[in-house]
Amino acid sequence: MGASLRTVLPPSWNFLQLEDQYSNYETARIVILPMPYEATVSYGTGTSEGPDAILAASHYVEFFDDEYEREICFDLGIATLPPLDFSGRVGKPAVDMVYNVVRDLLADGKFVVGLGGEHTIAEGMARAHLGHHSGMSVLQLDAHSDLREEYEGDTYSHACVMARIMDFLQGERIVQLGVRAQCKEEFHRIRRNGVKTFYARDIRRGHHGSSWQDEVLRCLNESVYITFDVDYFDPSVMPSTGTPEPGGFFWDETLDLIEKIGKEKTIVGFDVVELAPRKDFPAPDYLAAKLTYKIITAAFT
Repeated sequence: MGASLRTVLPPSWNFLQLEDQYSNYETARIVILPMPYEATVSYGTGTSEGPDAILAASHYVEFFDDEYEREICFDLGIATLPPLDFSGRVGKPAVDMVYNVVRDLLADGKFVVGLGGEHTIAEGMARAHLGHHSGMSVLQLDAHSDLREEYEGDTYSHACVMARIMDFLQGERIVQLGVRAQCKEEFHRIRRNGVKTFYARDIRRGHHGSSWQDEVLRCLNESVYITFDVDYFDPSVMPSTGTPEPGGFFWDETLDLIEKIGKEKTIVGFDVVELAPRKDFPAPDYLAAKLTYKIITAAFT
């Protein structure tokens, strides 16, 4: 689809509440794609409301990043597309729609940021990016391995997303960080396929040394697609997610890693998924919005 046909959300609804001159599709380098898909959540619900919550919270994120000394939104422009409509599409048809839309955005030269919705959408995002970056790695920040072949009879469950990505990407090119819950099948699949998994407990016990972020970087290829399930964070800072797991990660150590990746590798795109917002507690929504802006800025350092 040509750029001139792209409709974007107005400032009152878009990411960062940007005025038209910084948020139109034709000139923006970065595109936000909201994907309110929720079909296979297995515990808490509400991920379909995640994209709207992130967009709303982003209106309170500062444009200027004092760490990078940039206002990336004004330097490059950020356009926000209307949410994808998943009506009548579940499983593979939903993922294929994501793939087709993202493929066209990449063909237009855009840097694509996906906002979920449940983690299932990451398969379409990653597959589209692989078509433009054949040697890329996928970095998964997540409390769960998501490597089940099927869950409750569904091969496109959020618990299977990395297995579906492995259908087209060798396990050696998948790096997992933060895992602290998995089934026996996933444990053996990791070993059998050479997936590089950094378990939270091993990092906390010093098994990867004090510079574990550098160890993660050594496992990544030059081009990196990031899929970020917010349950990677400890529930004390990110309670608004469907399957919170104790023993998670915190803000500063995570941003240290993102900064290193931005400086030493090429971030080609990313998604932020599995936010299940709570109306009585908006802080996690803001964290997800600021995280999104931080990764965007790091990608263009």
